[in-house]
Amino acid sequence: MLLSRLVVTVIAWTALIMSAPAATRVMPIDEVKPGMDGIGLTVFQGTTIEEFKVHVLGVLRATVGPRRDLILARLEGGPLAKTGVIAGMSGSPVYIDGRLVGAVSHSLGSFSTEAIAGITPFEEMRTATSTASVAATARRPFAATGRLTPAAMVDALRDVLGPVRPFAAPAEAAGAGTGPLGDPRLMTALRPIATPLFVSGFSPGVIEPVLSVFQQAGFVTVPGGGSTIQALPAPGGMAPLRPGDPVGVALMTGDLYLGATGTVTEVDGTRVYAFGHPFYNLGHTRFPMTRAFVHAVLPSLLTSMKLSSVGETIGTIDQDRATAIAGTLGPGPRTVRVTLSLEREKGERRQFRFDVADDPLLTPLLTFAALLNTFSSYERDLGTSSFAVRGTASVHDHGDVVFDDVYTGDQASSNAALSVVAPLAALMTNDREPVQIDSLHLDVQSTELPRVTTIERAWIDATDIRRGRTVPLKILLRNWRGDVGVHTIPIEIPLNAEGTLTVLVADGARFAQFEQRDGRPTAAPASVAALIKQLNQVRRSNRVYIRLLTRDAGAIVGTELLPSLPASVLAVLGGDRPTSGGSALQNATLGAWEIAVGQAVSGVRALTISLSGNTP
Repeated sequence: MLLSRLVVTVIAWTALIMSAPAATRVMPIDEVKPGMDGIGLTVFQGTTIEEFKVHVLGVLRATVGPRRDLILARLEGGPLAKTGVIAGMSGSPVYIDGRLVGAVSHSLGSFSTEAIAGITPFEEMRTATSTASVAATARRPFAATGRLTPAAMVDALRDVLGPVRPFAAPAEAAGAGTGPLGDPRLMTALRPIATPLFVSGFSPGVIEPVLSVFQQAGFVTVPGGGSTIQALPAPGGMAPLRPGDPVGVALMTGDLYLGATGTVTEVDGTRVYAFGHPFYNLGHTRFPMTRAFVHAVLPSLLTSMKLSSVGETIGTIDQDRATAIAGTLGPGPRTVRVTLSLEREKGERRQFRFDVADDPLLTPLLTFAALLNTFSSYERDLGTSSFAVRGTASVHDHGDVVFDDVYTGDQASSNAALSVVAPLAALMTNDREPVQIDSLHLDVQSTELPRVTTIERAWIDATDIRRGRTVPLKILLRNWRGDVGVHTIPIEIPLNAEGTLTVLVADGARFAQFEQRDGRPTAAPASVAALIKQLNQVRRSNRVYIRLLTRDAGAIVGTELLPSLPASVLAVLGGDRPTSGGSALQNATLGAWEIAVGQAVSGVRALTISLSGNTP
């Protein structure tokens, strides 16, 4: 009886040891030798993990960076003889003598007749992704003001992300290895396996500029999406992910989809390691981790790839490093929920929802692509159109950025999308503190008519203009149909007014130009609260701006306007600008008014007022 219990105990401990996580059975790269054989795991179709053979050819030292080594190997089995190394295999684990060596991560050249691959040592994957998580920040902020075009948006992202350098330069690789493996041409031909980037719901004309940013980093675009296996159960009732399983990284879900897939290298408890190379080497990330399903492998002499779809979110990708991505199983990360209500003139109202990955660099770009794509899908691309945009972006602990404007012309749709994205970019890439966008809600009305109202005339309906009196300012507006309306604004002449006064009546764009010429630069906000205030005070296209001006000098200190300052104060500000942050104004504002109009406003008028006397 005692002997039988002992046997059962030994068997139980043996089973426990054999089922221990592979992370405890890692083969160091120093033990890897040419001629060794091993096996790799990946999915070629469905969710069935299949083995392929691995023949070690050698070890390449310092190939992808200082002390960044690769194992060179020939892969055999399954469809590999026909396809070569497949895009989507990145992360496929490789084992020798039952110990985890690393992840298939690099391919050798194009048009290869054999599946020659580079394997990233797992030790480097684990070490690189063990960095403590910190809030993601941008390398440099987007400008909060100024004209932003679609091309400038994409160029800004490309400039901020910088060039991805996935392989060593020839000069750096020249001394690596010995014999044929030390040939610099071999080193530079090794590149990270292309990462399939699945796109669904986007029109080519809208998404192509965005995809160009990813394609330069080694992504390959594949039609697909996340709609086919949303409720697919975990295979065999096992854990959500196993080494060799396909895994997804979702950048956008909902009515549009954008995401990438690769292969799981190791699951250590709730910790998941994958890819064996960077997604974009962004460092700390907050991307949803999803399950994936492989429909088929598409053979190609240029780049064979897995055609996949993704499923439900099962965790968070929190590290994107040079040798791997890594994440944790469990609840998915917080995303930016975008809700859009789009109503065409005399048409039905449509509701759209997008969940965009929370990232300072990618969120603005992807939101822009989603909005522009939706606008283009339900409104014409050529010819004049108009978009009225209203809504809010809720900033956690800081209140709302308010949108209320009208855009018209041949590029109305892109201007409407950019009007939303520019504030998001300014907030998420600010250098003061991390910003969390809780939600973005937009109500957009579109029409194919040029909804423009022109400022045709402005005049003071009084002859005796004195200090302390209120005089009527008449403004004649004519809309695109030819309808005329006259607005009356009561202008109060201050008691301290002197000399000749000017009344400026202008649209938002021309008024902003006047402020710049007047020496009113946009001060850099000192806090997120000040930035939100500045964004909410941006001159809008659907407003008529009226200002009563005098030649008395003033100044801007920080974000505060100080008109009609004494000469002594101006002298102090002028002599201490670096510390005071002040800038001089050529005109002082004695009064400010504005008229909200339901259309885009165009035009400018300036009136000169001569005061009649010294008393009312």
